[in-house]
Amino acid sequence: MAMGGAFPFQWPADPGLDAAALPPLPTVVPDAGVAYYAGAAADMHAAQLELPDLAAALAAMRREEEEAAGIRLVHLLMSCAGAVEAGDHAGASAHLADAHAALAAVSPASGIGRVAVHFTAALSRRLFPPTPSPPPPPQPAAADADHAFLYHRFYEAGPYLKFAHFTANQAILEAVQGCRHVHIIDFNLMQGLQWPALIQALALRPGGPPFLRLTGIGPPSPPGRDDLRDVGVRLADLARSVRVHFSFRGVAANRLDEVRPWMLQVSQGEAIAVNSVLQLHRLVTDPPAADARAPIDAVLDCVASLRPRVFTVVEQEADHNKPGFLDRFTEALFYYSAVFDSLDAASGGAGDAAAEAFLEREICDIVCGEGAERRERHEPLRRWRERLGRAGLSGVPLGANALRQARMLVGLFSGEGHCVEEADGCLTLGWHGRPLFSASAWRAEENNQSDSNADGSSGSGSEESNISCSS
Repeated sequence: MAMGGAFPFQWPADPGLDAAALPPLPTVVPDAGVAYYAGAAADMHAAQLELPDLAAALAAMRREEEEAAGIRLVHLLMSCAGAVEAGDHAGASAHLADAHAALAAVSPASGIGRVAVHFTAALSRRLFPPTPSPPPPPQPAAADADHAFLYHRFYEAGPYLKFAHFTANQAILEAVQGCRHVHIIDFNLMQGLQWPALIQALALRPGGPPFLRLTGIGPPSPPGRDDLRDVGVRLADLARSVRVHFSFRGVAANRLDEVRPWMLQVSQGEAIAVNSVLQLHRLVTDPPAADARAPIDAVLDCVASLRPRVFTVVEQEADHNKPGFLDRFTEALFYYSAVFDSLDAASGGAGDAAAEAFLEREICDIVCGEGAERRERHEPLRRWRERLGRAGLSGVPLGANALRQARMLVGLFSGEGHCVEEADGCLTLGWHGRPLFSASAWRAEENNQSDSNADGSSGSGSEESNISCSS
């Protein structure tokens, strides 16, 4: 290709030219600029190596700031509760305003952040009721159309109700071993989530399953519906599929103390098991008048009169029935903080809004309710021991087998940090060593029931309430 001009420099074209005759190449000596950039590159490389340490330090600093903000928020909430107890509305309002402002500095993803939102909202509702008129009388929680949904989501979100149902079922299975007619009375049937596992276990019992009667207590259904019967039909279908003779009867009542022994239609020769999961605390009231009788005493007397082989009781291991509002508020704040932390672990950190809404209702009742309006009156196991003992019931130890299997169950359905412990024959489900729920079993001190071969051990009730099936 023709060029319009010559290169400014060309190697000699003579192949005979000695390379030694060529001038030597100049030696390049780095100047100050080159040395600067070389040093800067080394510093950048060293800084990149230190970035993880810097990120970790920043994360630790953020955690410390959030912890400090969380502690300040807790103090503000407790100061607000103290002012409420003292009747200082202006002071309580000022502390509440500061608490609302402090919420912005706490991560809503943290356990204390989420639980503080609910307690702040409950205090706001107490100090500034939605309407000036007195609220209507509280309806039973189970009568709320949303309660069944939230209960189911709470069941799925954590190990608490699974632990309750499994432990109670294990105690019932052991108590009715060898009995041919079994009558279970459930104080809160809900969707009947507890009973499919028991029916299947009875189907596999050596010697064959017993005749099983289930009496489920629940709130009255809206017009045109029979929710108790619907649950009974589903359980009857399951029992039929596993060849268990089964009979169901629903008893509608707004409160447990409205139920009388004759309504349960207990028959001679039945092995009676009574089951209460998170129900008894709602029967506790403020100290009654000298001539009055507390609902909890009436219900426990009813249970004792049935002479059950076993009475299974699961309750929150908390003390939310203290007379002083500040003490009650403080206990509830730390209790539900632990529950929310454990929910996070069980869900892998994702949380569950519906399960938290189930707990939010309890929090609102504890904080806002006073007198007869307050229903969530959780008490610790030691107090239940005293109360059940006065009713003529004695403890039935939950054995090593129940403890081992409960630990396996909790390990399968929850994250690390949950623990199951045994104490004086009872089991507790806890979070990092703090007990959250307790399970215990009881029986009448004089149980004279014997098993029977007689047919017709199921009681006769109304046509709409009874369901029977046979394999």
